[in-house]
Amino acid sequence: MGQSTESEKYNILMLAPTMFFADYGCHVRILEEAVVLRKLGHRVTIVTYPNGRDIWGIDVRRSLGVPFNYRIEVGSSRHKIYLDALLTLKALFVALKEKPDIIHGHLHEGGLIGWVISKLVGAPLVFDFQGSLTGEMIDHNFLSKESRFFKPLRRLERKIDHLGKAVLTSSKHGARLLTTEFGVPEGRVHPTPDCVNPDAFNPGQFSEADKRAEKTRLHLPADKKILVYVGLLTEYQGVGLMLEALQRLNARRDDFHLLLMGFPAVAHYQARAQSLGLSERVTFTGKVPYEQLARYLAVGDIAIAPKLSNTEGNGKILNYASMALPTVAFKTPVSQEYLGSYGIYARERTAPALADAIETALNLSDAERVRRGDALRRRILSHFTWEQVGEQIESIYGAVLNGHPKPAMVAKSASVPR
Repeated sequence: MGQSTESEKYNILMLAPTMFFADYGCHVRILEEAVVLRKLGHRVTIVTYPNGRDIWGIDVRRSLGVPFNYRIEVGSSRHKIYLDALLTLKALFVALKEKPDIIHGHLHEGGLIGWVISKLVGAPLVFDFQGSLTGEMIDHNFLSKESRFFKPLRRLERKIDHLGKAVLTSSKHGARLLTTEFGVPEGRVHPTPDCVNPDAFNPGQFSEADKRAEKTRLHLPADKKILVYVGLLTEYQGVGLMLEALQRLNARRDDFHLLLMGFPAVAHYQARAQSLGLSERVTFTGKVPYEQLARYLAVGDIAIAPKLSNTEGNGKILNYASMALPTVAFKTPVSQEYLGSYGIYARERTAPALADAIETALNLSDAERVRRGDALRRRILSHFTWEQVGEQIESIYGAVLNGHPKPAMVAKSASVPR
């Protein structure tokens, strides 16, 4: 293993089997972990797929590509088979050259590749679990439980879950999933929840004049309450249900407008909105660069997080909360973990129930909307900042390297109130 210096406590090799950086969920976690670990004095090198957006200040090493179209923006793909093989070769080359202290593998492919590299170079593996592998495949309609591939993939998933010396999870629900469904020993599982940078996502940095100017730039109506959604445009994210809910609201009130930020299926959902009679109610932005997201969210009055998945994180909620936006969500384990008693929850996962929850939010008085938003931001500052998680990950690294699988500091992560 490499020798850490006083200025670089650990030399960390992160494996990101994805087109890093793209402006959504799991990429944000990878980026923010790397940023905070660098701030703490560690050296971080990210090995990733050929395509993606470079981020200033982050050491990214890309694997070789192939001479045909293999671009994957979201979800599962057969292209990942050869991309992961090329990523493994690149990771081995970098590991032999850089001699890392820790292999930090993101997602299940990163966990498996990291285990191979760990065996070859002797650096221990820390696996960063962001949701069930087979669960994601089902969510993306890449796999069904009736498929003959489901059981073998489930066994592979279980095997990967056990490979790391420690497993980080993006939520407490993810930690429970690993221990109850996949049998990972509790001492190896550490909830290190998705977090947010509250300085970057700070509503106080935007004046009322700034917000008016941004509304003008985005051609948003000045006399409507602005609903905001940011994320992938897919059915498992609840985008279709959200549009159906707004169709119901459109029949009984006209005081709202949705700013819908995301990709990849913009044209599909624009056509869907038009067919539902919502063309004048929804503004589509397409992909919003993560560095600019806060100023887009600043124009919002209410946020919507209709994600349906029970296994994945839902980091957009933390961005909303840090911007002091009252947030409507389905009552999933992760949304309840993040929002606690301050969330506005749909009673069931249907369009009518979501419409009622959005209407409840629209009916809040200005004072109540501010009170609820301020409470959410205080919750973020207390429990969901990357600095807190960075220190926790640092502690886990130290424990793994010293042969102690469960550092005492990790117990702090379980104290988030409901």
